[in-house]
Amino acid sequence: MRKHTMTRVVPGAAMVLIAVATRAAPPENPSPSKDASLETVVVQGRKLNVEAKIDRRIYTVPDDAQSTIGTVSDILGVIPSIDVDPDGVVSLRGDTNVLVLIDGRPAIQLQGSKGGDNLQSMSARDIERIEVLTTPPAQFKAEGAAGVINIVTRKRGPARSASGSLQASVGDGGRWLVGGNGSVGNRQLSATLNAGFREDYRQRTIESESVGPDPTTGQVLESRDRASQRLRRNVPTVDISARFDPNDTQSLSGSASWMRRGGLRTYTQLDDVEPESGGVASSTRRLTSGRDPEDDYNTTLRYTQKFRDSGETLDLSAHHAVSHQREHYDYVNDSFVPPAPTFYDNLSFTEDKDVTEVDADFSLPLSTAQTIKLGYAFEQDEYGFNTVGANVYPLSGMQTVDPTLVSDFSFRQRIHAIYQSYQGGLGAWAWLIGVRTEWTSTDGTQASDGSSTATRYADVYPSLHIDRTLSDHSTLSFGASRRIARPDPSYLNPYVDHEYPPNFTAGNPRLSPQFTQSFDVGYAYEGRAASYGFTGYFRRNRDSATDVTEYLGGGLSLTTKANLPRNDSAGLEFSATGHLAPKLGYSLSGNAFYSEIDATALGAPGIRSTTGLNAKAKLDYRPTGGDSLQLACTRTDKRLTPQGSISAINIVNLGFRHMLTPALAAVATVSDLFNGQHFERVAATPSFTQVYQRRVEGRIVYVGLTYAIGLKKEEKQPSFEYDSGG
Repeated sequence: MRKHTMTRVVPGAAMVLIAVATRAAPPENPSPSKDASLETVVVQGRKLNVEAKIDRRIYTVPDDAQSTIGTVSDILGVIPSIDVDPDGVVSLRGDTNVLVLIDGRPAIQLQGSKGGDNLQSMSARDIERIEVLTTPPAQFKAEGAAGVINIVTRKRGPARSASGSLQASVGDGGRWLVGGNGSVGNRQLSATLNAGFREDYRQRTIESESVGPDPTTGQVLESRDRASQRLRRNVPTVDISARFDPNDTQSLSGSASWMRRGGLRTYTQLDDVEPESGGVASSTRRLTSGRDPEDDYNTTLRYTQKFRDSGETLDLSAHHAVSHQREHYDYVNDSFVPPAPTFYDNLSFTEDKDVTEVDADFSLPLSTAQTIKLGYAFEQDEYGFNTVGANVYPLSGMQTVDPTLVSDFSFRQRIHAIYQSYQGGLGAWAWLIGVRTEWTSTDGTQASDGSSTATRYADVYPSLHIDRTLSDHSTLSFGASRRIARPDPSYLNPYVDHEYPPNFTAGNPRLSPQFTQSFDVGYAYEGRAASYGFTGYFRRNRDSATDVTEYLGGGLSLTTKANLPRNDSAGLEFSATGHLAPKLGYSLSGNAFYSEIDATALGAPGIRSTTGLNAKAKLDYRPTGGDSLQLACTRTDKRLTPQGSISAINIVNLGFRHMLTPALAAVATVSDLFNGQHFERVAATPSFTQVYQRRVEGRIVYVGLTYAIGLKKEEKQPSFEYDSGG
């Protein structure tokens, strides 16, 4: 397959971006890549480059405006096979059971209920490439039934002198960000420091409408809820890494990072309940003000020993990640119908996560085309969730704890794993065969009611990848793997969450892990004028976790988790890039899918199925060497749930770039031109129906300048992308 041309970035070059925005509406990688035979080529260019490997696809992120001022959510949103909803939840081929890694390690801040929010807060400026593995090999942990997304950050090798860069931007609504990095070192010792600060603003509207019978009177009630949310986000980050290479056979590296996310959150919520016969049964208002600071810490240490004569390599690594989340909200509650005095209450949350990993990997080359790898991994996950709610007497300031709002949940999971893999090739054929065995133990305790659960199980996860080279430009591929999706600890907590009434949520301590068998068959062609590819896939899921909503009456609903007996999906992915005219380029990708749900065990009528098309398209018009105009469209089609469906989402972005001088460029972008970040979920049972809508004011216009210092004459300013506005 043809390699992409590489563009070098001059050490010491500094990039400064100043952007003015207006709103149209009111305000080191321990994965298999360390095997030289699977190593990717890092490409920096004017578009999102892609390279196919036997076990993954690698998308190199261009050094452009999106990667400078955007978030990780923005980067993932343009990658084929990946979809990101308005809440920042990532799915791969429509399945949200994705293992997201950063440099081959679990991204603790991207897990659980706050993962999407954090994804929309993390800066993308240091992201180098995205690796997508739909049938991951045995070197990866078996977690993530849909596959693995590995976010690889920019690495700076040993430096002979000091170098660095700076970025800055300002925007509407108080948005702004600054960032910089620097590195220093010599051939044996190098160190890098990255730091940044991002302040963001988001505006959301949540509406729900439920129709169901009152459990006492049997009278049919229509309940409407509307909440306007305003969220301020302050996100400082610091990342430091160092590497020591005493000789050609040994290497010691380490890194440490810190990120904080939080800010003021204010809600205005209105709730009305009306009988079907007419009139108003109740009308209330709730004013919310609070903060939700979260601190995330990651430390990694790695040692590599190469054995000079045999080519053997031993890798030892340790990783520790900690996340501390603190939330507190004060409420002012008014009841208009029936009339009642204003009352005050509050709610406090504490959520802690702790992940410890130890890995040992051994690689033994048998020949230039054959390699055996063996490994052992240990992981311990600890999770704690505490909440307390209290009624407040405003005159005295006294508080009375509400016992129904008290929770003390703890969870511990331990996983021991061993794996073996064999990579080989003969002529036009190449293969990668592996098997991973994992032993899992879990213990969960809800101290507030004395309940506890414990599980012990072991399972085997085989994988197979085969490539067949047809010509210098075309390749056939096959992949298969068995995966697991263990329930997030928050899904196992039986506590009823009252943070967003009237839509309550609760976990299910009896939730089982999901097992998935995946198969891929693909064809790829890459020529000088165009490239394209097709991949057919099939996934069979057993015991997949899903949301189930029940009506409690009085306009209240409760959403819990349950296992589906079977949930199958299949589809055809396609991608193409090329030129419609000498100055007009295009890229197109999509996923024509079929999904089938058997929810009879949950009381749903029969087996339900649907078809749809997720698509991404971009046009790039360059009338002159200094001007470019881009139009990008993304559609995520409607999909089924056991009780209903989730609506389609359409996003349109525009961008223009004009070179004022070889180093100075003017940039303008319009993201989410038609405010398409509208999420709607419909649920229906024989006794009630519910329509839940979530809108994000996503239309943002950026106008700015980019100025590069230290570029050689033959090098050009980077292109641009878009900011989704989150």
